[in-house]
Amino acid sequence: MLSAQRSAGTHRVALANEAALSAFDLQRADLDLDAEELFARSGMDEGFSRELMAALDRQDGELDEDGEPRARAEVTESAPKRWRGPTQLTTAITNREGRRSWISLTLTPVTAPELGPEGHVIVIRDVSAQVEHAHVDQMRLEIERRARLALSILARVSDILAEPDPQGALRHVADLVTPRVVAWCGFFALGRDLEAIHDVVTRLPARRDRGTVDSADDPVLSLLEATSMRTVRLEPGHQAERGTVTARLQELLAPHLEDHPDAEGSVLVFPVLGRMRTLGLFVALPYRGPASTQIAGPVGSPEPSAAVAILPEEVGTVLELVARRVGMAMDNAELYYREHLAAETLQRSMLPEQAEIDGLDVWSYYAPSVEHAQVGGDWYDVVELDDETVLVVVGDVTGHDLEAAAAMGQLRSIVRAYAQDLREPGAVLDRVDALVTSMHLSRSASLVLFTLTRHPESTGDDETWVARYSRAGHLPALVRHSGGVDALEGAAGALVGFGRGDRCSAERTLRPGDCLVLYTDGLVERRNQGMREGLERLIALAGTVDGADAAAMGEELLQLATEPEDDIALVVIRVPDTRYEPAENRQRRRRWPLAPSGESISRARAELRATCAAWGVQATGELELVVSELVTNAVLHGRGLVEFRLLAVSGGLRVEVEDGDPTPPVIRDQTSGRVGGYGMHIVEQLAEWGWRPTPGGKVVWAKVRVESAAG
Repeated sequence: MLSAQRSAGTHRVALANEAALSAFDLQRADLDLDAEELFARSGMDEGFSRELMAALDRQDGELDEDGEPRARAEVTESAPKRWRGPTQLTTAITNREGRRSWISLTLTPVTAPELGPEGHVIVIRDVSAQVEHAHVDQMRLEIERRARLALSILARVSDILAEPDPQGALRHVADLVTPRVVAWCGFFALGRDLEAIHDVVTRLPARRDRGTVDSADDPVLSLLEATSMRTVRLEPGHQAERGTVTARLQELLAPHLEDHPDAEGSVLVFPVLGRMRTLGLFVALPYRGPASTQIAGPVGSPEPSAAVAILPEEVGTVLELVARRVGMAMDNAELYYREHLAAETLQRSMLPEQAEIDGLDVWSYYAPSVEHAQVGGDWYDVVELDDETVLVVVGDVTGHDLEAAAAMGQLRSIVRAYAQDLREPGAVLDRVDALVTSMHLSRSASLVLFTLTRHPESTGDDETWVARYSRAGHLPALVRHSGGVDALEGAAGALVGFGRGDRCSAERTLRPGDCLVLYTDGLVERRNQGMREGLERLIALAGTVDGADAAAMGEELLQLATEPEDDIALVVIRVPDTRYEPAENRQRRRRWPLAPSGESISRARAELRATCAAWGVQATGELELVVSELVTNAVLHGRGLVEFRLLAVSGGLRVEVEDGDPTPPVIRDQTSGRVGGYGMHIVEQLAEWGWRPTPGGKVVWAKVRVESAAG
């Protein structure tokens, strides 16, 4: 404890016990000094010494409440000038031996004979332990807060990567991390060259062989070819050798470095690791120095007061964890894409290549349910058994997996085999029942089977067909004719494998202009409506269609497939009416499954030229250009397998291209200086075109008028 008194305008220490002398590291002889010099000798910080003297003056009334000197007129006997309350201050002091400690000083004004009217008692306590504990607690809180904020970013990254629509996911991750942890960041992948990527599924061209490269000459390529997590740091001024991946990265980053003066100039490069290889790079530009490197509060919080300084090593940890999570997401997405592609390839390989049926216009469609594994048990078959008989089957095996697809393949083969010998639909299904029962298939199935035979009395100008059919637990086919739409509900029976050997057949005559429609329940069944209601909607829609060909009818009926909940198979067979359309336009249809690669564009053009030559149609430059643009868009911007279809219709040829991306085609603004993006402008100038969604993506179609298409 110290006792101080004011004398001659300054403060002097009047009394001090041994504890006070020890705390301030003073001797008794030092008490002759005035208080300001004494406190300075004690090891106090100069600024705190001034603050202590100001507190004494304030208590004596020499300073006002704001710390400013009072005017002498204010210091009067009638106006009490002393503050009677205690003042508490805390500071660190360093003794002569260099030992630093924290003390708390409590200043209380007193009046005593030994001190006079302007005396003070200063109680000194050593609070080093308390300050140290508080400092440790504060550090712990700051660490925990930084950890929580970092985890909130990582949790949001996981949410972005888990979203159902992964398009642009990497761009969203970069936008999340950029302002909060680093000045800028982005993702890159190496194909023929290094380029920025924004989606978890990348389909870049195969990497070109760059030979053996020294990691010192091309550290970024070395990182891509390794399979372990490590960080490459490119310091400011680093000059990479021309032609290397590192030089290419620096070229891509140059604009970002110019746009972010708050970046320190170095570049952090992290590998995006998959299970077996490095899939890409996560590149970041850190802030300039740890003082300005902050996590700016919880994700979604705009409050700047929530910012917390984050240390450089913590920045590296957050970025590494982001790179690891993105790597897992990209690897899983690539694995899913490959499995999906294999399943879809298997499914489509089981569907028939559409044969030309002399005297009939045939259109078919299949799409698996997008809610499941992109593979299912629906199927269709159109087979010319002989010159006069056509087999048409549409079936549905329960399930949406490879087992369902395998069962479908078996049934399809069984039905084809028996139909070659037994042309009567009921008899065919009886034989199918017997074999399926002995095979013990684990999946139930329904189907409707038709045999179409030319009427013996029909002529070339008025060709009529006789349709005989039998149903095994399947929805009725429809016939649209000039008088309306009929549902063929005859010859109904149990599911495949549950027949008792007494299946029957029914018959319907198809006249010129009539359309036969076969479908699976995915076209009409919805959770919010009954099957009967869906069937009534289909019948009503079919009655309003006035299409000149089977494709037009099929496209209109697919209006019901905008939000399918199951696989869809649809076959439309139309008996051409020679009074209104040339015979050469009937039943001409081709389709080609294409791989999602650049080679498919040239293949589509080659198939177009060959088919036009076979049909006696001139493959004009306009037609080739339309096909090239539609297939190019599907290959570059779509997903999964691409299917190219060509149909001869009244007045020309109809081109259809289907891919797995539901995003509609866009006609971009015509801006000068733009490179690319004019594909649909070209199509619009050369053809009548449109698009429609499918359960697995979309179909873009174009109708091109060809003068020679009629003959």
